Amino acid sequence: MSIERSPQQLFGRLRYKHLQMLVVLGSSLNMHRASLSMNMSQPAATRMLQEIEDMFGCELFERLPRGMRPTALGRQLLRFAEAALGGLDRCAADLAVRKQGGYGYLSIGTIMGAAPDLVINAVAQIKSLNPQLRIRIMGDTSDQVIQLLEQGRVDIAITRRSFGDDHEQYEFEPLGNERLLAVVHSGHPLARRPKLEWAELVRDWPWILQPETSPARIAIEQALQRLDLPIPPDIIECSSVYSMQQLVQLTDAIMVLSESAMRDYLKMGLVVALPVTLDAQMAPFGLLRRKGEPMSQELQQFVELLRERALEAN
Repeated sequence: MSIERSPQQLFGRLRYKHLQMLVVLGSSLNMHRASLSMNMSQPAATRMLQEIEDMFGCELFERLPRGMRPTALGRQLLRFAEAALGGLDRCAADLAVRKQGGYGYLSIGTIMGAAPDLVINAVAQIKSLNPQLRIRIMGDTSDQVIQLLEQGRVDIAITRRSFGDDHEQYEFEPLGNERLLAVVHSGHPLARRPKLEWAELVRDWPWILQPETSPARIAIEQALQRLDLPIPPDIIECSSVYSMQQLVQLTDAIMVLSESAMRDYLKMGLVVALPVTLDAQMAPFGLLRRKGEPMSQELQQFVELLRERALEAN
């Protein structure tokens, strides 16, 4: 199936529905579910995938006994399809807003650690300067936000740069950093203790932590390793910061999260910071953008506001 085709030949045959099929199949990894999502019969969906593979002259999905799996070339094409559909959706939304007399559309991906102060203040400021600007804020953890950027669903990401990011594809501008705190709900038995040891916390209590791939989780595990302590055996793993904030109030678990994400909860007395110091060094958060991609006037203005806010904070 190794047929070389020119870009003109590919673009002449490639359709929006082909890109949709790739994204849906890449998500479901099952032809039956993909066909239902595409509102077509399974034989028709199978023929469409075969047509796409014929276009590119290679196998894009491995057919397994149960489901399917993208090949290396398939993963690369999936990234393109996600970015293309995301860009088209953003463009359509921007045009719709402008047709109605608005001032454009701005889609922002951000980690929750930066959102309470830096991002939300910058969003409020740009909205006051552009009252009809349509703004969408998405994301939670760094890996989620980076995925949104890869899929073309956001114009810019405020996140932590990980070692796995594609340095050729993205450019990163640091803005700041934050401190991690270990907290419990205000009625927790540990909340009244003047002194605590990490060994006791790891051994005797459940924990609420972000997923293993998140920068905060990596930093916590490295800090415990430096103390010659194991990973807590009892962990509730949660990718949503909001859900973590709810869980810590409903359980006796210890939660580790950024100080900025917990600031309002601390002020209201809903949670209490434990008297322990966590030597957890996280990478700085900042602006992550696709290299060479032009910025709209609204995005340029938002970036400048973020930079000003970051300078004030530092």
